[in-house]
Amino acid sequence: MTNEITSAIPHRPPMLLVDEIIEQTDDAIVCRKSFRAEEFFFRGHYPEKPIVPGVILCEAGMQAGAILLSKFVEEGSGVPVATRLNDVKFKRMVKPGDTIEMSVKLNERLGDAFFLQAKVTCNEKLAVRFDFACTMTNGE
Repeated sequence: MTNEITSAIPHRPPMLLVDEIIEQTDDAIVCRKSFRAEEFFFRGHYPEKPIVPGVILCEAGMQAGAILLSKFVEEGSGVPVATRLNDVKFKRMVKPGDTIEMSVKLNERLGDAFFLQAKVTCNEKLAVRFDFACTMTNGE
C-alpha cells in the first residue's frame, strides 16, 4: 500500500483493494491487486473452493476509478461514490494467490457525474467488465 493510493482514496484494509498503480494518464488508470489466501471473504466464499466474490472484483475496479478521479477532488471536499453499475459481465473466476489488473477509462464527465468503464483481468484474461458512474460527495 502506497501513500499515493491512501492519499487518493479513503479505503483502508481490509477493504482497500488496490496494491499498486501501474500507470495513469488523465483519462485512464491501470492498478494491480494480489489476493492472499487469508483475505477475509475467502472464509465464507466458498471455504472448500474459495473464489473472489464478483462484488469484490467490481469494488476493486471502482477503487481504481476513484484513484483516477481523485484529481477532481479538492483537498477535504469529498470522494467519488458509485451511483450505477451497468452491463456487468463475469468471465472467469479469481482464486487465492491470483493477481488482477484493473484497467479503468473515464469516458465522460457531466458536471459532478463521471462515467467510466472497467476491465479486470487475471493472467491477461478478462475476469469481469462493467460500466459504472460516480458522483462527487462530501460524505454527508
